[in-house]
Parts: sequence; C-alpha cells; structure tokens
Amino acid sequence: MGVYVHFSDDQKYRANNVDLVDFLQRRGEKLIPSGRDKRLASDRSITVRGNEWYDHSAESGGYAIDFVRQFYGLSFPEAVTMLLGGEQGEVYRPASQKKQEPKQPFSLPNPHSDMRRVYAYLTKTRHIDREVVSFFARAKLLYESCEKSKDGMKEYHNAVFVGYDENGVPHHAHKRGLYTEGTGFKGNVDSCDPAYSFHHIGISNSLYVFEAPIDLLSYITLHPKDWQNHSYVALCGVSEYAMLKMLELHPNLNHVVLCLDHDEAGIEASEKYHDLLLEKGVSCDRDLSIHKDWNEDIKANNGLPAIPAEEHPQHLIRDEICRELTETAMTVKSNCSANTLSALLVKARSYLHWGQFSEADECLREMCRLSVAAAAREYRQMDHSRDISAVQSRLHSGFRTYENRGHLKTRLDLLESDIMALRDFERVMTAGEKEKLAECYEHIAAHGLKCAILLEKHRQKMEQAQEMKLSM
Repeated sequence: MGVYVHFSDDQKYRANNVDLVDFLQRRGEKLIPSGRDKRLASDRSITVRGNEWYDHSAESGGYAIDFVRQFYGLSFPEAVTMLLGGEQGEVYRPASQKKQEPKQPFSLPNPHSDMRRVYAYLTKTRHIDREVVSFFARAKLLYESCEKSKDGMKEYHNAVFVGYDENGVPHHAHKRGLYTEGTGFKGNVDSCDPAYSFHHIGISNSLYVFEAPIDLLSYITLHPKDWQNHSYVALCGVSEYAMLKMLELHPNLNHVVLCLDHDEAGIEASEKYHDLLLEKGVSCDRDLSIHKDWNEDIKANNGLPAIPAEEHPQHLIRDEICRELTETAMTVKSNCSANTLSALLVKARSYLHWGQFSEADECLREMCRLSVAAAAREYRQMDHSRDISAVQSRLHSGFRTYENRGHLKTRLDLLESDIMALRDFERVMTAGEKEKLAECYEHIAAHGLKCAILLEKHRQKMEQAQEMKLSM
C-alpha cells in the first residue's frame, strides 16, 4: 500500500505558483524566447510564462504542478515535493513575485532610414536571391528596424517580417537579428496575432508552409519558377494558426505542402498537421530539405558548411522494430488470445519493475508479432486483401510521433484496455465483427509498438545519464 503524503493548502498553493521559467532554468533546461513566453528547446511545442504552461501540440496546459507531473512523469506528491524544493531545501521563485507587465497593444518596430543591413544579411550571409528580397521589401512585408536599448545608449537593427490581415492592417511582426557573429536574435513582437504571420498569397491552389520567414525566402530562392503564383506562409514557430487562417480566408487553397525543418520538432509538427489537414479534406504533401532546413541547403549549394538533417529518434526506433518484426513474421504462431497477450503484459510490467529492460522489450515485441499475425489471420478468413505485409505496412506508416509523447505507464494502461476488449469477441461472430476483431488486434500492435519505442527511449536516456556520471 502506498504512503499517503499530506500537503496543506498553503503548500499546494505555493507549489502551483512556482515560476516555471526560474524552475526550468535552475534545472538546466534551455529556454528560447517566444514573444512574452519561453519555449522549451527540448520540446518546442511547449511554452511557459510565470506559473502557466501550454503544450501547443497536445492542445493542453495548466499550472506548475500539472506541468511537473506531465513533463517529469511524477505523481502528485512527488511533483509538489519537487516544486517545494524537496530534501535539498531549494526554494524556487513564486510567479507572483515577478512584476506582471501590462499587455501592450501590437505595434511595428520603428523603421530605419534604409535597408542596407537587411540586404547585406539576407543576400550575402544567407545567400537569398536579391530579387526575392526586393519583392517582399516593395510589398512592405520586409523592412529594417532601428530600436534603442532601454538606456538609450545602443541601437539594434533587425530584419522585420510583417504579417497583414485581410484588410491590409499589420497584426504580426517577426524580428531577426542582423549580426553575423554568434547566435542571432529572433522572435515575434509582443502582442502579435499568430493567425496573421508573414505570408504571400498567389493565384494557384497550393499553400507552402514553413517554420520561419528565412526558410520561406530560401525555398523560393531554390525553387524560383513561377513562385509568385503560389501561396506561402511562415508559422514563426510550429503552431498551425497561420496555416489554418490562410485556408479559411482563401477557399481556393486546397493543397498544402509542408516544408518544415528536417529535425525532430519539424517532423513531429508535420505529422500532426498532415493528419489535421486530411481531416479537413485538404490534400497534403511534404517537401523535405536535404539538410536541416532550406537555408542550410542554400549554404551547401554555395560550398559552405551546412547543418545536417536530423531524423526523429522515435522514427529510428520504429524502423528498427518494424524491420525486426518483418524478418521474424514467418516464424510467428498465429494462435493469439486475450490470455496470451495479458500474460505477456504482466511479464513486461514485472521486468520493468526490476529494471530488466531487454526482457520487457522482448515481451512487447512478441505482443506486436502475435497481434500482427492475428490481424492478418482474421482478414484472410474474410477473404480480405489485407495480408500480413499490408498489416505490417499499416503498423509502420500509422505510427505518429506526436501521439507518443506520454509516459510508458500510461501507454501500458492503454495497451491493457485494448487487450481486455478482445474478450468481447470470444463467441461466434458476424463478418462485420470479425473485421472489428482484426482492427482490435491492429490497435494492440500499434500500442505495443509505441510502448516498445518509449521503453527504448527510456533505456537510451538512462545509458546517457550513466555515461555522463562516469565521465565526471
């Protein structure tokens, strides 16, 4: 029986009121400025401000306790204890101590008298075509700002990418620092409306979607043919609001090409937007840069060092597991039942409890193998064209990284629920029911795959932590 931990209302209030920016920075998390918020570098779909957080991918959020429970996989008592400093006696700053700045109305940064620095930065440092830069400058979508520091002693120059609403009123501005040394500043101006970020509307039915304005300009530089006929939007982050607004305002746009970064965050967002668009009846393709993003491709084309592409870690694990399932498919026994799968799940949980990760992984893979074979068997008995190769292909292509961001325990609970659902089919069935049974087996295989991936991620993380400890 677990130990009950009592917290007073005052303790719970103080824990829930911890400033998450202060908390995360003191725990070594890297945060990226995002307007008035901070974005987690390790998961750019999550933003924090004061004691509040929001996961733009999962479309959920809350306060400090819920954040720590979800982000670190802790129980309620563990989360409260961590936020209150735990045994180390470390006290995190409450959000209420931070001076709350009143929200200012949106306004464009002050313009400079010329665009000399913008042209030099975009054409010489970023190697973007000069005619492309001039087009957006003439359209008043791009200009150079000149802003004073708070003490008035310094001047800061930025490229400003402006987003207008359907009436030609500016509602969004994204700033990019023009300095070539170190990491340049980039961020949205306070009080922007994310639905109206930097964009161009053409006459064709295609909308090209990017993370940042420089990605957009780089893509046009690489694909100049009739580019003005098409529509383009930079999300200025990885939230979908601007893309959906463009589709709402321009009904002729019925084909979207996702051109997000070739890295973990870009891949995850692309999968989510692809599914979202298909649900809305919008056809969707994806165009991947060879390197990390389209500007890195331009650098490579000019013989400069370029940041390589980054595949999603979960995709790499998925590919290895699915490859192993395919290689062993012919040796799998097709007799699969709720009892067989339940026994494997019990064994997997026991192995996990004792830290025997390899044994737990094998149990999960065996569940996938059995479930795939069982689904194929049910389809075959119905004279369905979906053979074992098709079921394996659906398992591979149906995996979504954005759906597999929870904790292993939660995923195992979902797996258990699917296994229990098999008991509803332990009788004589109609053809329609047999098809539902086959789909149930596919769901079990999908949950088993997700569990195996989360387990491998956990194992890799523990190995990295151990290596770091040994190297200290």
